Amino acid sequence: MAVSLSKGQRVSLDKSMTMARIGLGWDVNRYDGGNDFDLDACVFLLGANGKVLRDEDFVFYNNLSARDGAVVHTGDNRTGEGEGDDEAIIIDFTKIPQEIQKIAVTVTIFEAAQRNQNFGQVSNSYVRVVKIDNPDDENGEEELRFDLVEEFSIETALVVCEIYRHNGEWKFNAVASGYQGGLEALCRSYGVNVG
Repeated sequence: MAVSLSKGQRVSLDKSMTMARIGLGWDVNRYDGGNDFDLDACVFLLGANGKVLRDEDFVFYNNLSARDGAVVHTGDNRTGEGEGDDEAIIIDFTKIPQEIQKIAVTVTIFEAAQRNQNFGQVSNSYVRVVKIDNPDDENGEEELRFDLVEEFSIETALVVCEIYRHNGEWKFNAVASGYQGGLEALCRSYGVNVG
């Protein structure tokens, strides 16, 4: 049975977990602007300084895989339609380079400013950690679930959670911090070159 977390809670991941699917889901409410609502999951692999060490440590819809396939984005869902996870990230903990201390999982709204969209128009958002045996494992065992219940009225980017090393083991931190400025703001914060 999965552990349900609240904002700010930290918990150790199962020590036997070598691979996980991080599933993210959401629904759109109160929106009739004529544009699809395109939320994008992104991952930043961070060193001890809290920054990416290489640009390829940033995984998103235009770079679906980090170094050696340690983190793989399964693809961009541009509408959020359907049941279950809208986007997913596969993490192979055996391939994470030793210098990576933290994995930040984020969600941004594509072209939020142009479309006049924000996370106040999104509901039923969640992140879950599913223990899997291989990248194609569609079932697995849900270990953790974090439902984002906060109201974000102006934010266009969220740090949903962090998975980080602590005393030789991986831990999960339910963050739910909102930012303005979308993906570009997150990239700058984490040290990704945005030109």
